[in-house]
Amino acid sequence: MKSKLIIKIIVFGFLAFQFSFIAKTQDTTKYLAQNHTKNQKNMSTTNKFEFRPLPFEYDALEPFIDKQTVEIHYGKHHRAYYDKFMSAIKGTEMEMMKITDIFKNISKYPVAVRNNGGGYYNHTFYWEGMKPKGGVLPKGKLSEMITKTFGSFEEFKEQFSEAGKTRFGSGWAWLCMDDKGKLFVYSTPNQDNPLMDISERKGVPLLTMDVWEHAYYLKYQNKRPDYVDAFWSLVNWEEVVKRYENALKSESLK
Repeated sequence: MKSKLIIKIIVFGFLAFQFSFIAKTQDTTKYLAQNHTKNQKNMSTTNKFEFRPLPFEYDALEPFIDKQTVEIHYGKHHRAYYDKFMSAIKGTEMEMMKITDIFKNISKYPVAVRNNGGGYYNHTFYWEGMKPKGGVLPKGKLSEMITKTFGSFEEFKEQFSEAGKTRFGSGWAWLCMDDKGKLFVYSTPNQDNPLMDISERKGVPLLTMDVWEHAYYLKYQNKRPDYVDAFWSLVNWEEVVKRYENALKSESLK
């Protein structure tokens, strides 16, 4: 009898220990999960830079820009600029700065920040300025200002297209608003943009077109003008109008 009692005591003790261990393990797991969630939230609120997903599917811009070009352009080129930009600013004051403030003082920072920060920002701006079945400029203040500035929408398209077609080497064409509220068309080399202090003309970007070869070469080969003409069927004018309205309220250039 005694031996049976001892065995029961040992068994019950073992089961109690197991239950206690499992309970503590579950509590620990719950604690870690809660803190992991908190850390994720903290990271999302403190990290000012993110590699945003495309606002459309890879094949959504066809037939004007093909799926393979978008996939490589976004997943390889754009991603590389972002990764190198993050490496370039790691451990510096720039990690907590707005990218527009970095651009305002870009001449003070290493060339890796200029090239990769510009490449990261410009590409994000480019993708978000396009959409499937785009191209129709809605009526409103921006439409009126384009007509007032350039004489007509067609004349604006001609000037913008020419800025892209004639950009020597690689770069970008831009529609911008200056600090007096006036619109202008401009072109920048490499990964520069009109927000940078090294730009000869400065302004708030409203629309951009990438004229690096990787933006069009798979489909258009060396025929950049054909790509430029196709670009107009993709412009997300609703987004451009929002940018214009925000720029009118902005104090960023004053």
